[in-house]
Amino acid sequence: MEFDVYVGIGSNLEDPVEQCLEARTRLAEAEGVSLIRSSSLYRSEPVGFSEQDWFVNAVCHLRTELDAHDLLRALQGIERDMGKRVPFRWGPRIIDLDLLLYGDQTIDESGLQVPHPRMHERRFVLQPMVEIAPSVEHPLLKVSMEKLLFRLGEGQKVELIER
Repeated sequence: MEFDVYVGIGSNLEDPVEQCLEARTRLAEAEGVSLIRSSSLYRSEPVGFSEQDWFVNAVCHLRTELDAHDLLRALQGIERDMGKRVPFRWGPRIIDLDLLLYGDQTIDESGLQVPHPRMHERRFVLQPMVEIAPSVEHPLLKVSMEKLLFRLGEGQKVELIER
């Protein structure tokens, strides 16, 4: 059985645009995964720890037969291979891959929460999600990505940087 999944990409170190493009390429080449669509790249102000460079973010729509745990391991392998190191929570990073949605499933386990527990609060996730999947519903909130973005209102600055 195949699942439609959405993965968030983020970077703010060592040429973040190139890091995000590299991550997107690696996702497309990952075993058991097909890249369906990718959003544009967005520049976003940091959340949680503001004393760092702005991030570059995107979201990819993937299709996979991998179960959620195997997909998470694949994402972590890409991060590791790209040199991910996080000195502290919400700190700067070369690459960050977040499993946002895995079909319409909800998973709440140690080390794996789907949907991503803060995705509905983050403009840097919702803006690119709305670009590629505006009508996809959040499995817990039962609201479309487009409505979630509208509800978010003003706040974090997010700017389109590439089409």
